[in-house]
Formats: sequence, structure tokens, C-alpha cells
Amino acid sequence: MGMDRSVWKTLAILSSIATMAMYAETMLIPAIPDLIEEFRLSYSIAPWILTIYLITGAVITPICGRLADMYGRKRMLLLILLIYFVGLLIGLSSVDIRMLLLARSMQGVGIAIFPVAFSIVREQFPREKMAIGQGIISSMFATGSMLGLLIGASIIHHFGWRAAFLSIMPVTILLILMIWRFIDIKRVDVKQGIDVKGSIMLAVLIVSFLLALTSLEDSSLADIRWIMFSLSAISMILLILIEKRTENPLLNLNLLLDRSVLASAIMIMLVGLSMFMVFQTIPILVKSPIPFGFGGDELDVASIQLPFSLVLLVFGPLSGFMISRLGSIRPVIFGSIVTALAFLAMLLYHSSQFLLASTLMLVAVGLSFINIGTMNIIILRVPSEQSGTLLGMVSLIRIIGSSIGPVIAGVLMQIFSVGDEMGNIFPSALAYDMIFLTALLISLLLIILTLVLRSRLT
Repeated sequence: MGMDRSVWKTLAILSSIATMAMYAETMLIPAIPDLIEEFRLSYSIAPWILTIYLITGAVITPICGRLADMYGRKRMLLLILLIYFVGLLIGLSSVDIRMLLLARSMQGVGIAIFPVAFSIVREQFPREKMAIGQGIISSMFATGSMLGLLIGASIIHHFGWRAAFLSIMPVTILLILMIWRFIDIKRVDVKQGIDVKGSIMLAVLIVSFLLALTSLEDSSLADIRWIMFSLSAISMILLILIEKRTENPLLNLNLLLDRSVLASAIMIMLVGLSMFMVFQTIPILVKSPIPFGFGGDELDVASIQLPFSLVLLVFGPLSGFMISRLGSIRPVIFGSIVTALAFLAMLLYHSSQFLLASTLMLVAVGLSFINIGTMNIIILRVPSEQSGTLLGMVSLIRIIGSSIGPVIAGVLMQIFSVGDEMGNIFPSALAYDMIFLTALLISLLLIILTLVLRSRLT
């Protein structure tokens, strides 16, 4: 079946937005060691530079999915980008960690474009072509990550980390104008309320849980840690009760009763957790002085992570075409096995930049097949009128996993840290072993979930 030119035009714009969002997500990764030094942060606090971005996205994503269903996806895209632009302005002028975290939280709103984009693909693409559309957009995840690491690292190396915010402002303005002028999306007139109570409980749940994880490395914070864990448990119970009683819940738990959808969503969460745990770790390993690390700079960080993004760029659309021909489950099985083998290799062989970059390439192959396959399973099992809501929930679950990953890595680096003769503190070799071992265990759980998923679909 042929498709109208306007569909491809819309896909191109959506892919560009995805590229921009992922650029922002990764552009500060090479600067993490610099930010630790400039703002005098501990290794357990530094992950919040990534995590606050993801937490905001986690809370706002299902809300934006619902608003897109209610008031139109074009309006939602424009609003998201306007908030995102204000975050860039604040980031550019940040003078302390509080301003930077505020800027990153406003940028995190940009994550909400993904469920809106996938909903548009679900609406405009023929059923047999949806995996291709998803693959193209997903490949832009890799493109954005690649540009964020490569261009971001170069800008940070030569001009400082604040200039990274400036670099993306013209692109944001251009995309706002392109959406306004060229995207024409049929409005879905769905009048539903916004679950404010559920949104508040979700925010409390995520923040309190991550604060509890952050405090694990400091025994003097034991009382606060248990308060935060208790608060997260209470807020989770209240969230479930609120969502069951609300007419139009933020998280429609009934949509997750399909075990195939639930297993796929959990897999997506674990993929995000393991990937961002590694993203938090590599810059510090690379820039820490010998013998604590490789003694490199921002450009070395980019050179190690760039092959990962390049492989995602190739395998994103390729896996989409394969899934459209072979179905979803077989590529997911293949991806899960490759991911486990890749993390095993990373645990055993991470003593040089070349070995680390090579194992990351294998991780990228596995993740491409898992992400596209599981998202395709979910999209094909949900009615069109509920696609925005469910995809918002799935994106939320992925982002929750991604926000937990850096915190786990930071806590392990802080716990297993050592000092040099000058009194400087750096993560030890054991810290990196523990991080990569954790990623391996998560990948083994992915294989188990893949087998469960296979049994449900056959």
C-alpha cells in the first residue's frame, strides 16, 4: 500500500524532534566529571543531572499522552517544545546546581514527544508499515544520542558545558515553526479530565524512591533513607487506589492486564535501566586519572560511546524491516540473547577504550531488536483510540527504569570509591565490576521475560 507524501513529511519532522530530544538527553554526559568538579558533587548526587531530566519526563509523559488524545497532538507537540526552549535558556545561564537541575527538568518535558509521535505513526501509517515507521523514529534516538555525544563533547571540550544548551536553540525554534506550518493531524475530540491526584502521587513515588537509593552510600542517612522508602511504598499504594477509583486515570492499569503488554513494558523498563546505568558510568571511567580510569577527556568519552549510537542508527530501521517480515517475538529473543552476551563481555573486558567501545556496539545490536519488537507488540494489541494513553504509560515505565539506572551506578561508585595521595576520591575497579555485573544480571532477566512473552504469543 502506498502512502501519501504528507505522511513521510510528518515522519521526517517527528524524527527530527526525536533527534533533538535525544541530543539534549546525552549532550551533558561527557561533562559529568566536569560538573562533579565544578559544583563539588558526590558520585551519588551527580546522577541527578541525568535523573531529573528523566523523572520529569516520567511524570509528564502520561499526562501529555492524555492531553494529546484530548486536545490534539499538534498542539501538544508545540507546547512541549516551548517549555523545552525555556529550559534551554535557564541551562545556558546556570550558575549553580539548582539552576542546572531546573533547566534539565524543563528539558525533560521533551521526552513526552515520543508517545505522541508513536501515536501519530499509529494513526497515519498502514498496519503493515507501522514497524517501519517506528524503526525510523527509533533510529533517530541513536542519531540524537550520537550528535549529543559527538557535537556535545566537542562543544564542551572547546567552549564549556553551558555552550551545549546554546547549540540546540536554533534547531528548537526551527522545529516549532515546521510543526506549525507543515504538520496537519486529525484532531481526536476526546473530552476527559486530567488525573491531578495521580500525577502528584506518581511524582512523590519516583522522587522518594530515588532519594532513598541515593542515600544508600551514607550510613548517617539511615533514618532519612527509611523515611523515603516508606514514603515511596505509601505513595505507591495510594497511587494504585487513586487510579482504580478515578474515572479517567493517569495510569489505566486495566490496559496492562494483557500479560504480553505487561511483559513487554517491563522489558522496556529494564533496557532503559541498564543502558543509562552504563551511560552514567563511562564518562567517569574514561576521565578519571590513571590508575583509576583511562585519563581521557570529553572527546574520548564521545569516541567510546559513538559506535554504540552508530550501531543503533543502522539497526533501528533494519530491525523495523525485519520485524515487519518475521514478526515481533523472534527478533526480541535474538536481541535478548545478544544483550546478555554483550554485558558479559563488558564485565570481562573493559580494561581499554577499544574493548569498551566494542562491547557497547554489541549492546546496541541487542537493544535495537528488543525495543522495536516489544513496542510493536504493544502497539498492535491496543485500540487506536487508546494508543496515546497506553504508549504514554509504556514510555513512563521506560523512563522510570532509565532514571533508576544512573542512581544505581552513582551509589555503587560512591560506595566502592578510593582516594589518591592528594585526597581526591575516585571509583575503584571493583565499582565498575559491580556496575557491569548488575547490567549482566538485568540482561539475564530480560531473557526470562522474553521466554514468558513467547509463551503468551504462541
